[in-house]
Amino acid sequence: MLGADIGFHQTGYVVGVGPENVEALHASMADQRAVGVRTEDVDHTEVRKMWPVADLEPFGAFAWEERGGYGDAYQTAQAFAGAARRAGARLRQGTTVAAIRSAGGRVTGVELADGTTIATGHIVLAAGPWSVPLLAAHGAELPITPHREQIVLVDPGQDLGPVPVFSDLVSLQYIRSEGAGQLLFGNSDLAVLEPADPDRYSNQATASFVDIAVDKVGTRLPGLANPAISSTYAGCYDVTPDFNPVISRVDGLDGLVVAAGFSGHGYKISPAVGRLAADLVADGVSSDADIPAEDFRLSRFAEGALLTSPHPYVGAGQMR
Repeated sequence: MLGADIGFHQTGYVVGVGPENVEALHASMADQRAVGVRTEDVDHTEVRKMWPVADLEPFGAFAWEERGGYGDAYQTAQAFAGAARRAGARLRQGTTVAAIRSAGGRVTGVELADGTTIATGHIVLAAGPWSVPLLAAHGAELPITPHREQIVLVDPGQDLGPVPVFSDLVSLQYIRSEGAGQLLFGNSDLAVLEPADPDRYSNQATASFVDIAVDKVGTRLPGLANPAISSTYAGCYDVTPDFNPVISRVDGLDGLVVAAGFSGHGYKISPAVGRLAADLVADGVSSDADIPAEDFRLSRFAEGALLTSPHPYVGAGQMR
């Protein structure tokens, strides 16, 4: 569709839960199947074939999505940019927006850092944590916490072959292949955030986080022959109070649509995000019953009506 490689690796995706979360997992799988996601039950024997070095004893059930995997966010963004240019859009990279301009309760344009203004009656604000001050200047609160998320790359010390993404909801981690035979570790425990300045933060993991990675990977993959830390990096999530995004018009600022606060899972839901944002710009309502605009409205936070899962996982409340 985009005419370019987006770096998608269709490795398959397996999710494992403890006995206390089997019912929630099966309910979530039923919801996924209802919208066309091909998830299915697999047993310990099948998962052991996928991850022969893993300790699977603590798990009560697994879900398997054969078409799942992981993508490259940078390559995907570049592919969308190329498609937009071919459709006639003009992209201005490296251009800082200083303010959103409005008059009479409607947006009129954006002011750039160099003082020039681009006039427009429609704006999609998708600037992650930087969306907050742009909205605050108009008296609108966008409850986003920039959270520093750390990643550790592991040399497994052996050839594991093609392994699927493994989302481990027992020890709250995810592991997947990366590059030439490495493993990527991410921590799924977001019960305590690490607030950060998105313009000034360390882009490397701390020693204490590396210790967490060593403990969790060693516990889940005890069969690794001689693992070693390869490298680390870090970036910022834009986290909302309910770990779900804001995709919404803004009261008092007609013509503005916010798409921010994706809390670490925006890439996976991006097709639905694009559809809803476009609908809100064009018509103000969602055209897809499976993507209800009211779920993602900005006002839900002030109303105390946070968006929560109908099938929450015990001990993993941030997993949606």
